[in-house]
Amino acid sequence: MPAQDRVPAACVHYAEGKGEAARAALHAFLDALAGQAGFLGAELLLSAAQPELTLVASRWAGEAPPLPVPDGVRAWVFQVQASR
Repeated sequence: MPAQDRVPAACVHYAEGKGEAARAALHAFLDALAGQAGFLGAELLLSAAQPELTLVASRWAGEAPPLPVPDGVRAWVFQVQASR
């Protein structure tokens, strides 16, 4: 989708876990997000610098809904203050 056609995110929800079990759980968590109202998109992120860490970053048109995260996963919601 061209940048000018994208809806800007109002909130970003981050969920982070460590280890293979968390990676599998966060993959399933990612798959479940698309059915939520206001969902704009999400990514499952890995880093070679931190191979045990898995992160799901999801973008929301309004307030992020209450999202039950898997056991052992930490999560935060941020309000978008600026984007390019």
